[in-house]
Amino acid sequence: MNSSVVCFGEALIDFLNVNARDQQGLSIRQFEQFPGGAPANVAVALAKLKVPVRFLGQVGQDLFGEFLIQSLSHYGVDTRDTYRHPTAPTALAFVFLDEHGDRSFSFYRNDSADLLITEAQCSPARLANCNLFHFCSNTLTQPAITQTTRAAVAAARAQGAVVSFDVNLRHNLWPEGRADSARVNELVLQSDIVKFSRDEWDYLAQGVDMRGKCFDAGVQLMLITDGGSPVQILTAESEFSLPIPAVNVVDTTAGGDGFSGGLLAAVHCTGLETLLNDQEQLRRAVSFAIDCGAVSVSRKGAFPALPTAQDVDVYWR
Repeated sequence: MNSSVVCFGEALIDFLNVNARDQQGLSIRQFEQFPGGAPANVAVALAKLKVPVRFLGQVGQDLFGEFLIQSLSHYGVDTRDTYRHPTAPTALAFVFLDEHGDRSFSFYRNDSADLLITEAQCSPARLANCNLFHFCSNTLTQPAITQTTRAAVAAARAQGAVVSFDVNLRHNLWPEGRADSARVNELVLQSDIVKFSRDEWDYLAQGVDMRGKCFDAGVQLMLITDGGSPVQILTAESEFSLPIPAVNVVDTTAGGDGFSGGLLAAVHCTGLETLLNDQEQLRRAVSFAIDCGAVSVSRKGAFPALPTAQDVDVYWR
């Protein structure tokens, strides 16, 4: 296994609401099927940027699962560790867009295949050649998948991998209707790179000095996104912001994942330590990530919206 980046977590079907038609006074919604799931999106984002990447996760042995594995492979993601559960279904998400392209989700994920991946399927041997490991909080919503996530993160850290955590809270996936901040923060403090939205930062901080707490625990780089407002970049030695370019927003589904893919591609190519020691290189890396995210929200869907390096270059010329 020679892939150096591993993305762990859920791959699911995004049914994107693209239109509605009137039929006898009823508004009949029309949906298009897209491959998605936050860590799967990041894997595709990396593959499109020519970074060797593996997706570690589980789908159902159904037509949706087959479509997801085919889609990951189509874009160059290594799927040898993408398992197929014999009975559990592939998770589904219905995505609704408002007039600004902002999305809301309705998930169908009860006992789905992605939640049933086990520690044995994420053994240290699976991460033997991993030097960059990425995951999100959607594998912390239930006790069993939380334990698998803890084990996978521990195995990656033992291997010496840089651990990247996109918080990516989806409160409606949690049984209580809101995320368990203590559980999420436990994994925040075990990560090297953490991406928050402004709302996530405020929710998880709960009045505590989040910056000091994270850097004291060993977090090396934090990024706080805030829609169209500047991205805030924090390291133990510095803090600065970078603006978001104006863009025609079509669908925000893959915006954060495009950003994460761009950033992790830069980390893979340059090295986190080098970026942390050279603020100008760090600025360039985050600017590239911002542009990747901006291109992603200008197009529809998840996997298809994510840019290649040429897309980013051509788009902003």
